[in-house]
Amino acid sequence: MTFHGFGEHAIDFYDGLEADNSKVYWDAHKHVYQGDVRAPMEALLAELEPEFGGLGEPKVFRPYRDVRFSKEKTPYKTHCGGVIEQGRGGGAYYVQVGPLGLTVGGGCFHLEADQLARFRTAVDDSRRGEALVKIIAKLAKAGFEIKGEQLKTKPRGYELDHPRIDLLRHKSLYASFTWEPDDVLHERGSFDRVRKAWRQLRPLNEWAADHVGVSDRPAR
Repeated sequence: MTFHGFGEHAIDFYDGLEADNSKVYWDAHKHVYQGDVRAPMEALLAELEPEFGGLGEPKVFRPYRDVRFSKEKTPYKTHCGGVIEQGRGGGAYYVQVGPLGLTVGGGCFHLEADQLARFRTAVDDSRRGEALVKIIAKLAKAGFEIKGEQLKTKPRGYELDHPRIDLLRHKSLYASFTWEPDDVLHERGSFDRVRKAWRQLRPLNEWAADHVGVSDRPAR
């Protein structure tokens, strides 16, 4: 399975879905989603798996939103995401296509309580914590955005003058980069973009795999 780029109408499909997030629109344009979005995403992940599949199997996320506990009841996601990960929180190679263009990301997108405890223990340790500081600084210098949910104050058990208090505040931590829609999105060059970015994200994912790992809690 060879990736040649996302289809010509991939962005148009999501622009239309943002304007009319309904089953009527979805059913009328589902062939565009299948041909211009999902099939290329599957091909992209399949080609990347030999190099990055150590964390787990490639997965394309479902296009349907989970609206059970949300006030926002629109049924469909306005982007398509794919990931290679061993389990949520313990490092992930992520890619997404949507109206904003092509996005890549890596790190700890969600941390369960046991993972958060291990994350903070590692950040608190001078050797492991400083290693993460250097990884994050290098990614930021390369243009990645450093994101994640953060506490407004210090976590319990740590002092405000801790040398890595900003990292300790994080309840999730990941880096992302986005290319706005352009001709390369529809070409083989998108593969090169994602592969290069994932290589840059590898140290962050390896740190997460080594020091955070998969949650001990049963999958929900």
